[in-house]
Amino acid sequence: MAGLWAPLVVVLVAVVGLAWDTDSQGVPAVSGRCTIADSALTTTTEVAANAATIAAVARSRGLPERATVIALATAQQESRIRNLAYGDRDSLGLFQQRPSQGWGTEAEVQDPVYSTGEFLDGLVEVDGWETGRLTEVAQAVQRSGFPEAYQQHEEMAQTLAAALLSTSPARLSCTFSPPDAAGPVDDRAAAVADVVAREAGTPSVQPGGVVSVGAAGWPEATWAVAHAERLQLTQVRIADWTWTPGDGWAQTGEDAGSLLLQLAV
Repeated sequence: MAGLWAPLVVVLVAVVGLAWDTDSQGVPAVSGRCTIADSALTTTTEVAANAATIAAVARSRGLPERATVIALATAQQESRIRNLAYGDRDSLGLFQQRPSQGWGTEAEVQDPVYSTGEFLDGLVEVDGWETGRLTEVAQAVQRSGFPEAYQQHEEMAQTLAAALLSTSPARLSCTFSPPDAAGPVDDRAAAVADVVAREAGTPSVQPGGVVSVGAAGWPEATWAVAHAERLQLTQVRIADWTWTPGDGWAQTGEDAGSLLLQLAV
């Protein structure tokens, strides 16, 4: 799903366990926070991860930023961008899609990649969706009982989409307290690589818990940071920038390509 970006993203894996749905899987809610440069907007790491998946799916389809904005505003209204295991009647997931209405199985609509794809499939069939009023376009897909409700989230969605899709450095940063490592590191790296392959590019697993993503750029690096607590990462490096869960982004002056072997130690 990655675009054609030049730098190398290197992800150092810390611990095992990919908790995609904190509501339905019975695991503790994520505790970290994410901020956006030059903005007052903050989110939980749970919301940031789901938002990053939405942006990644839209980007992989070659859709303009407006598609991500509409999808984020819709998910904000429907679920507060949380992958809910409950809702009105049989509504589930980020977009509160109903299996009984043909959106997919219960498991499918609670898969953020699948549910986003289904929403986008409907979105691109709406005449004039690229320029139409957001709430009217979203309503054409969702058929909600509150058709005007989506409009209130447009500004938030624009800010979040711009950060997630930006090719500029360090637009989004997340901080959290990383847990202690547990389990074989190679198994953990393989699990993370599976997620990367589905959402952010073609991964390469290196000994010692390093997953590298070639032909990747800042959207992919931002995706990794947004997902870092769920994927339990300790470090993301791109170009001469390094992110850690305690300190956020910092410029190191050393290119990540030359640090790949160090990260694998």
